Amino acid sequence: MSDRRTEILKAATRVIARRGVRGLRVGELAAEAGVSASLIYYHFTDRAGLLRRTLEFISDRADHYTADEEEEPAPRADDPRADLERSLLRELQDSPEVRENSTAWGELRATAVFEPSLREELARTTHTWVHDIAELLARADPAGTAPAHAAAAERLTTLVEGLSVRWLSGSLPLDHARRLLRTAVDTELRREID
Repeated sequence: MSDRRTEILKAATRVIARRGVRGLRVGELAAEAGVSASLIYYHFTDRAGLLRRTLEFISDRADHYTADEEEEPAPRADDPRADLERSLLRELQDSPEVRENSTAWGELRATAVFEPSLREELARTTHTWVHDIAELLARADPAGTAPAHAAAAERLTTLVEGLSVRWLSGSLPLDHARRLLRTAVDTELRREID
């Protein structure tokens, strides 16, 4: 992806996180990204294309920080449960990038209720995330079944989204959200093993 296109997507994420999707204006986005409005249309054709690519960008960026091992030591090959927990907890970090990503993701998800053009990309990125978590669950519980792992991954990713909204809106302290998520991981793995 070109540097300018990446800068536009970063700026779109910032603007959506601050003002919501309805507050996204191409002129403001152009100023935020330091480019012309015509360049935005050149890269994304229209508003719907810009929103779909921004959703994809947010998902890719989340993949990066949930897999980033600079903050924490590398996972141990013999501790897949810790890998699972670490991947989920990285969605609940008090960092500007995670806050911005989570807020923009929520805004785009809410907008998909009224803009069907976003639903396909949202479904695809959500499916990928659920699949990735199901794979981590399978490593943590090799005796479990694929359908059980998929169902547990659905529950855990849904919980992360809900906890994120509550934490970002100030109705739930971050430490408590992280404790709730750890408890849910324990519960899911116990369910899988029982």
